[in-house]
Amino acid sequence: MFKKTFGLFHRHGTMKKIYCKFKSTRDDVAALIEQYTEISIDHMTPEIKLRLITPNCHLWHSNEDDSPFLEPFWAFYWPGGQALTRYILDNGERFNGKTIIDIGSGCGATAIACKLVGARHVIANDIDSVAAESIKLNSELNDVNLFITTQNLIGQSTAKCDIILLGDMFYDEQFANIISDWLKKSLTKSSTVFIGDPGRHSFQIHPMQEQLKKLASYELPKSCKLQNNGLTSSSVWEMSL
Repeated sequence: MFKKTFGLFHRHGTMKKIYCKFKSTRDDVAALIEQYTEISIDHMTPEIKLRLITPNCHLWHSNEDDSPFLEPFWAFYWPGGQALTRYILDNGERFNGKTIIDIGSGCGATAIACKLVGARHVIANDIDSVAAESIKLNSELNDVNLFITTQNLIGQSTAKCDIILLGDMFYDEQFANIISDWLKKSLTKSSTVFIGDPGRHSFQIHPMQEQLKKLASYELPKSCKLQNNGLTSSSVWEMSL
């Protein structure tokens, strides 16, 4: 099976962009995504159609060298993101009318859910330009409009946002510290952070746990368990001042 590893790398507090393995236009990238993925609803949020790499796809059974993409993390619906997206769809009143940033948006499911429940403005943020194209395709599949940006918003001001979303972003202790430090500086009394995490070690041991309130826990569907060996459930947490 294709090696699925989270594709956001960081060095000295910055992140490295990840693209296709060759120069290509946006149309080329979109065509490649459509070629190597399939539309799936086999996940915790079947209301949302997503182009993903599944067991029916060639890349699922291939190695990294066979892929035209470098670390296509956006082609997998990570368990933290699935739980967070499920929570949004089930609790739409908390997101309706809000301005929201989805950090590390990946396939875009969480941002799409926000628009489906009536969010006023949603920023889907991912530093990978291929992920951005994937988000665009998935938003079109679900008939929603998102503002998609590849600018690194971690470290930037979020004063104009009501909600920050972080789905499965605490996969590494150093990066967890980067996010935590940013949230301490940017969180205001009028803003809320929602985190989806399946129990990753760097999240469970982080001091920010003292500021979090667990909102919900979900058992992962069979397909997600198979893709994420050892993970059986995923939870949603809230952080506010």
